[in-house]
Amino acid sequence: MLTIGELASYAGVTVRAVRHYHAKGLLPEPERDQSGYRRYDARAVVELIKIRTLAEAGVPLARVRELLRADEETFAAAIAEIDGRLRAEIRERQRHRQRIARLAVGDSLALPPEVVEYLDRLRALGVDERIVQVERDGWIPLAAHSPERVPEWIARKREQIADPQLIDFYLILGRAFDRAHDDTYLVELADKLAAYLTQIADEHGENHVSDVDVEPPLATLMDTLAFDAVPPARRLIELMRKRGWTGWTKLERAQPTDAQQDP
Repeated sequence: MLTIGELASYAGVTVRAVRHYHAKGLLPEPERDQSGYRRYDARAVVELIKIRTLAEAGVPLARVRELLRADEETFAAAIAEIDGRLRAEIRERQRHRQRIARLAVGDSLALPPEVVEYLDRLRALGVDERIVQVERDGWIPLAAHSPERVPEWIARKREQIADPQLIDFYLILGRAFDRAHDDTYLVELADKLAAYLTQIADEHGENHVSDVDVEPPLATLMDTLAFDAVPPARRLIELMRKRGWTGWTKLERAQPTDAQQDP
């Protein structure tokens, strides 16, 4: 016969846990012997191990009580169900571990491989890392919202960055980061970018310029991400509006009343 401490030790729980299971009616509490101690037999060890195992598996104590009273067939079916749930949880946790592990490699977290490849290409072309980060942050909601369109958009991006003139725009914007109080670079960029967009629109149509078909709320969210991360971007959009273009995520012709020349 075992004392409560010995019972707890054999079952791998604390004495407090044994008393808790007594209070919940899961484990019968034996009468005290002549010495005033409660003594437990081997069956109590088995029952306590069952209780501990089910509880650690996340089974509510009310369900534990039900299972302890079930017949063998019902108990076996319930255990199979619990095992299936635990396997599903393990798979989900493994997926979480994989995502966490990808934190070490940065861009691959929450981004498709082709987008990661595109971002790496920007870096290789000498684009400022702060601009690359803005691109990355914009791609995250975009890829989550419309994953089926990512290949189409990436194909267009690859075509764009093959143009040295567009890369030159990126490089000028990168230099503007370190001269936040000097509009020189941004004015230069706005002039070049407006002329470039107008040329593309005239040659291929405006749809060729404004090809990112996203809902206005999502476009606004992505614009906000860019403006918060790259303050010069907001000023650039102001300059671009005066040159006939508006938008960041989704470039469009500005309304005639908005498109006015600098003084």
